[in-house]
Amino acid sequence: MNEDFRPAPNPSIAQAQSTPAPERAHVLVIGNEKGGSGKSTTALHIAVALLGEGARVATLDLDARQGTLGRYIENRTAFAARKGIDLPMPIHAAVPLSTLPERAEAQADERTRLEAALERVIDTVDFVVIDTPGSDTYLSRLAHTWADTLLTPLNDSFIDLDLLARVDPDTLKVVRPSIYAEQVWKQRQIRAVQGGRPVDWVVMRNRLSSLAARNKRDMASVLDSLSRRIGFRVAAGLSERVIYKELFLNGLTLLDLKRGSGRRADGSPSLTLSHVAARQEVRDLVAALNLPRRDADAPSAEPATEPATPDQQAAG
Repeated sequence: MNEDFRPAPNPSIAQAQSTPAPERAHVLVIGNEKGGSGKSTTALHIAVALLGEGARVATLDLDARQGTLGRYIENRTAFAARKGIDLPMPIHAAVPLSTLPERAEAQADERTRLEAALERVIDTVDFVVIDTPGSDTYLSRLAHTWADTLLTPLNDSFIDLDLLARVDPDTLKVVRPSIYAEQVWKQRQIRAVQGGRPVDWVVMRNRLSSLAARNKRDMASVLDSLSRRIGFRVAAGLSERVIYKELFLNGLTLLDLKRGSGRRADGSPSLTLSHVAARQEVRDLVAALNLPRRDADAPSAEPATEPATPDQQAAG
């Protein structure tokens, strides 16, 4: 680990232990610099799950050019209007990239846009779910500094894992953290200096195979080692299922489906046994996030442990 990657002391940890958390929304950032990891699908399923529990939820789409989350919610709104039914809806906004030519001006513009979007909802909802683009942008890095919980969907593949760590192909030992892990640490450091809450980083293994394949076991071993080294928790994500692609067109989630056979009168698919299992995956994921509940006395999530210093890693 190089000197630039060494984490700074996190004053927000001590602050959080002595000072009650401000009554503002809990910010959940869904981030991964690789496309196709299921960020937007995950974002809406989590948002709908939280809405179903009575929480007030806002969603922000920072990938305004592709706009997958925005389209998902547009489809959901259109389906509800077309069928004359009520569906739980988050407050949604897109935060587009700046079009200003100068880099410094563009970054200032994007900061203003993101802060304005957050200010509109941060004190009126319980959760803000932020969907980031599958690439490195200033807007995405800025959003990471707002994260109370950072959720990183990761396809169960060493190709995707390469964003988090370089792995020795013979021993499967972690050689060093990779580009996205380094970027997350930089944003955590900025947040710490600003006195923000400590970040709970959760890496979810998406598109898990049901087979006990060697790749699956190797991924589990490497992620376990890496989680202790750079400070994140590991959670099971969503399996690879065709139903997610089908639901997008109507803006639905598995939590919207009801039991039956074939298609319901409103045109949505009914809940099969396979869908029941998939819906439980969503609920298990939300439970694993240990998000705070305003109406519950249960404690919120324990933050992921701070990673070891380079000297401690060498000793381990």
